[in-house]
Amino acid sequence: MSLSFHVFHTLQQRIVEGDIPPGSKISEPELAREFNVSRSSLREAIQRLEAGGLVIRTPNVGARVITLSAAKLIEIYEIREALEGMACRLAAERMTVQQIDELKQLLADHAKAESLQSGQSYYQSEGDVDFHYRLIHGSQNQQLIDWLCGELYQLVRMYRVQFGMAGPRAKTAFKEHSQIVDAIASGDGELAEMLMRRHIAASRKNIQVKLQLQEQEDVASISRS
Repeated sequence: MSLSFHVFHTLQQRIVEGDIPPGSKISEPELAREFNVSRSSLREAIQRLEAGGLVIRTPNVGARVITLSAAKLIEIYEIREALEGMACRLAAERMTVQQIDELKQLLADHAKAESLQSGQSYYQSEGDVDFHYRLIHGSQNQQLIDWLCGELYQLVRMYRVQFGMAGPRAKTAFKEHSQIVDAIASGDGELAEMLMRRHIAASRKNIQVKLQLQEQEDVASISRS
């Protein structure tokens, strides 16, 4: 693994999980010292973050982490609703029995998490242990995989991790995942697509409410200062 990729992956995780908050300025000198890398390696890592939609670079100003907004959320989740719904329909047609069993096992593993059992949160790490990621790959449509598990993936995770995985919807979201797998296992692509579209729409509304409350709090805080 190259130095620039290590820096990129570490910063990506920090941004997605909120350790580097939305809107934060990226300080190249500080990060270069922290990671003990050259400015050129650091800039390469920041360019990767920019390509993934997590960072915005402004000439003569520098790079900042994107600000999450209700408007951007709606646009992204409209895309997800359509494309992940399609991925589910294709997965119902194309996933093997073994792949479906592995998807069921993934949910069984998720069910053991203490945070989910208590109803506090439904956290999924990235990649193969992420239900949505695994299901999209089950579509066996490379264009869908490239779009949903490529550039858009970490941006979607940023919304999900920071606003959508904690709170009373956790157990409901898990139940919806189980229903989607049951539809795929029965080969009912139409039902699987409908369930996924409903699932993503419900997640969008949940996150939208939280974002709007935060935006109102930010405005109120500015007014008081």
